[in-house]
Amino acid sequence: MEDHFVAFILAKTKATSVGKIEVIQELWSGYGQITRIQLLGSAIPSVVVKYIDLESANSHPRGWDTAFAHERKIKSYEVELQWYASYSEGFSKYGIPKCIGILSQKNKHCLILEDLVIRGFPVRKTALKLQEVYVVLSWLAQFHGFYMNSKGNGLWDIGTYWHLDTRPEEWKEIATESIRKAAKPIDKKLNNAAYSTLVHGDAKLANFCFSTSGTEAAAVDFQYIGRGCGMKDVAYFLSSCLLENELESSEEELLAYYFLELSKSVKLFHPLIRVDALEKEWRDLYPFAWADFTRFLLGWMPTHQKLNAYSHDKMHQVLTLLNS
Repeated sequence: MEDHFVAFILAKTKATSVGKIEVIQELWSGYGQITRIQLLGSAIPSVVVKYIDLESANSHPRGWDTAFAHERKIKSYEVELQWYASYSEGFSKYGIPKCIGILSQKNKHCLILEDLVIRGFPVRKTALKLQEVYVVLSWLAQFHGFYMNSKGNGLWDIGTYWHLDTRPEEWKEIATESIRKAAKPIDKKLNNAAYSTLVHGDAKLANFCFSTSGTEAAAVDFQYIGRGCGMKDVAYFLSSCLLENELESSEEELLAYYFLELSKSVKLFHPLIRVDALEKEWRDLYPFAWADFTRFLLGWMPTHQKLNAYSHDKMHQVLTLLNS
């Protein structure tokens, strides 16, 4: 990181100098890194800095190295910066890091964020108990309710990293013709929902932090945030933390809980919205959200472990509906 970015961090945090620097993770395909930076002489003990260098990209871990993929990744970082600059402040008290500062120079960006460890979310999990799944569903419901009807100008027109228009290369690789043909009708069905919100777009377990008690969650990584049906986030999150038998046996109670929490959130932030009509529409779109993500996996990595009996069943259910 160049000296002027370090100077920017010191200025925004009123620190006298930088202390220990801990690399949290490297960004996908070598586009930079996320670090935790200890601060000296500041009222803020530490910050998390996402340093993005669009000139430093190397090979894609799974071989999807194309100009189209590179442009998609560039836009994802631009979207995240726009999200933190223009949309995040109102929701920052609920479970996202506060944006402290953004500096962009040519193809390099520095995003300074509140350290969620200091905020009270020090725990990252690789597996969840059912009660902890509820915690994230509650976060998603609150998030979706807060941003209901947002147009998301400056973000992705359609949220999620697997959105069909942004994945033409993967779509061409789908071996099953019926699924390849169904991709656009599935996409259209989701996009034409009467009720839309902002979706996180990459709401996997790895992008959530938890309180020590495990009763609260916060989210990070908003590169694929945009307008959409909230079921996309719900289906994708559940795919990241539950096995096929757990998905099958717990589906109804998990959806019931999510919609209970969504109802509370919508009534709080948008009391004029009919929550019964919203729930009816989104429940019907739940299998379409699964089918949409399954479509992506079938082209991107057809041996992926998430392509299980449950996801295939949802795809079959949707194909039946489309052909009826």
